[in-house]
Amino acid sequence: MDPVIIAGAGPVGLALSLALARQEVPSVVLDEGPGKDEQRLARTVVLREDTAALVERLTGLPLSGAGFRWAGWRSMRRKQVMREITFDAAGSFAGALDFDAGPESSGSTARETGSGAAYGVHGAKGSAHALKGSAQGSKSGAPDSKDAELSAPLHLTQHTLTAALREAIAHERLIKLAVNSRLVSVEQETSGVTAHTRGSNGTWWRGSYLVGCDGPRSTVRKLQDIRFPGRTAVERHAVAALRTELPWPGEALLHRMPPWRTSGPSAGEVTARPLADDVWRVDWLLPPGKDLVTPDLLVTRIRETLAGWSGGPTPPYELLDTGVHTVHHRLARRWRSGRVFLAGDAAHLLGALGTQGLDEGLRDADNLAWKLAVAWHHGPHEALLDSYQVERRAVVAARLRAADQALPLLRGGGGLRAYVPGSARGHDVMLTDGHLGRGPLGRPGTYADSPLAPPPSESETPVESAPGAPVVDVRVTAEDGTFVPLRDRLGRGVLLVVLIAPGTGVWERKHWVTAGIMPRLAAAVTALPHPAELLVAESYPGAAAHSVLLVRPDGHLVTALSGVRPADLYAAAEAALGGPAGAAAEPEREARADRTVRAG
Repeated sequence: MDPVIIAGAGPVGLALSLALARQEVPSVVLDEGPGKDEQRLARTVVLREDTAALVERLTGLPLSGAGFRWAGWRSMRRKQVMREITFDAAGSFAGALDFDAGPESSGSTARETGSGAAYGVHGAKGSAHALKGSAQGSKSGAPDSKDAELSAPLHLTQHTLTAALREAIAHERLIKLAVNSRLVSVEQETSGVTAHTRGSNGTWWRGSYLVGCDGPRSTVRKLQDIRFPGRTAVERHAVAALRTELPWPGEALLHRMPPWRTSGPSAGEVTARPLADDVWRVDWLLPPGKDLVTPDLLVTRIRETLAGWSGGPTPPYELLDTGVHTVHHRLARRWRSGRVFLAGDAAHLLGALGTQGLDEGLRDADNLAWKLAVAWHHGPHEALLDSYQVERRAVVAARLRAADQALPLLRGGGGLRAYVPGSARGHDVMLTDGHLGRGPLGRPGTYADSPLAPPPSESETPVESAPGAPVVDVRVTAEDGTFVPLRDRLGRGVLLVVLIAPGTGVWERKHWVTAGIMPRLAAAVTALPHPAELLVAESYPGAAAHSVLLVRPDGHLVTALSGVRPADLYAAAEAALGGPAGAAAEPEREARADRTVRAG
């Protein structure tokens, strides 16, 4: 069968090719450029826990050496610290400190949650610097459950991420990278697609499917006549990458309404995010309009900001790179047209309020890869392929709605709204959610209304993860007896069946693999309509002993069953694949053709 053609060699296109290769699907990546990426320190990406783990699986490299995991998060308003969050050396949540104060108050009361008395000292020290020693507090005990779910984001330059993906591709026999190949036309037939490229390597390419990962100005989207409505210039930021020392090493900062006087246009919000080697990316939110940010004005803004944060003269700094980052919000009407798909910035644009468009693009690749692999190995399965648009477009649309609803509150100016009790804290929570990857602005999406959801069953049992949600990364025992994180078994094109069996972790696998319900469950897994791997976990949040979890190749929960129920497990697995293979393919294809004719 012909390879999958991927138009675009950015992070999403490269990640998709590697995800397909892990499932033994060949691909051709069409790269308009020469195969090298411009090194820009002011162009960075922030990866959440799930997308960082995805990239590490695909590249086989620990990204912690290539990027920087934040030691903490600090939000300020005027002279007041609103909230501090710290992460431990492993990137897990360590503690949080809240400060209660009115909009104009210089004093505060600290409320601490989390683990470790040392954090209380650290929080008080940081607060004393910002608040002139006015913080007084008392410990409240257990951490907020929302905070406890946090993990440190990974911050790295985009060219570093792309280089890691390219290095992995260089050693992958199933991926062909065609440089200097600009896509100019796409033709579809019943059995595949043909793409024509121009450039030094211009030619005709034959493929089974084609995925447009070619960015905001996607040629693939235009060739398929797919509309891309939305909002232009939702936010604008002046950006600088600089090497300096700040009073809170390793901690990201969001500072709203800084108290010092600023030169030139300003919307009163500054973000500082650390990179490796004492490098920081600093963003200044610009007011609506098209005011030019001149080099002299940006240098003045840098000096004012660094002096304000340091509480004295401007500290030494080295300016490494600058730019203006404009955020657009757009969503393609369709993400599939026959054998052609859209992913990443070709399908959606977002990024306001700290949200990360690349996160969603990588999740697009993870969702689409296993479905294309099933179709490539076992023949077209229309319901399964259609589910890509249904699931991913709904998640991104919800993210855009959340941002659009929050923007008037957060960017609508001060006035009386700034003096409503609790408004400043509510705004701070929303922005923190966007930057740290939780809540409607940042949490990984749940495919609650997926067409791949199994029918209701009396054997279903509740666990902490809802059906369609990403599973928790618990430790599991693999079939060879090794202990591995559950995420390590994802992305290989197989379903995962996880038995919750307390006590199995203290015994060697040979002592329990043939005991109790294991033989019956192993037989049920072997009989499933798609290859599956049987794993065992000592526990899973909210799961009772002997619960059986069915997990998709992209790490989303299909269902949780109470005990070994072979018939229900089979039905759930069949539903996760879109139903019986080929059963609905022809009617679905005819229905889609009819919809396309009506839309045209």
